[in-house]
Amino acid sequence: MVDLNLTINTDLAREILTGFIKSEVTRIGMSRAIIGLSGGLDSALSCALAAEALGKENVLAVRMPYKASSRDSLNHAQLLIDQLGIPSKTIEITDMVEPLFKLDPEISNMRKGNIMARERMIILYDQSEVFKGLVIGTSNKTEILLGYSTMYGDSASAMNPLGDLYKTQIRQLSRAMNIP
Repeated sequence: MVDLNLTINTDLAREILTGFIKSEVTRIGMSRAIIGLSGGLDSALSCALAAEALGKENVLAVRMPYKASSRDSLNHAQLLIDQLGIPSKTIEITDMVEPLFKLDPEISNMRKGNIMARERMIILYDQSEVFKGLVIGTSNKTEILLGYSTMYGDSASAMNPLGDLYKTQIRQLSRAMNIP
């Protein structure tokens, strides 16, 4: 029988991940990061790790709601923004994606989701130039292994500190860091 114990040493994981973020961002001559903050646990953890690694003033959280986005997601993202004391920006994507949706009256929700994920990445990379920060990814190993991401959408980033952590490990580290 295979032992699938995924328990991690959260102190060590935190030290390794913040060190990784700091070394990779500064190695290319930058000092700032930008993160798409969805209101979910993965983006919250990436954001908190980046703020710890680079300083709260050097991390920009960008919320990018669509008209049908959950208000709770925006509120959850705001809880983290307030807790960390980081700068943030909200950019509504509805007017950006609706013209494409209207081209096909039969457009599926899958296609809409992929379009929205890619539009959000366009915004993050554009804002990364404005903020002069590196785009930090938020995908965990479970999502990556299951193919639960959009190519050139949520899977796109300059670096992804959570890419080797399973979702259960994301939860462990988030609890240890008091992520709301």
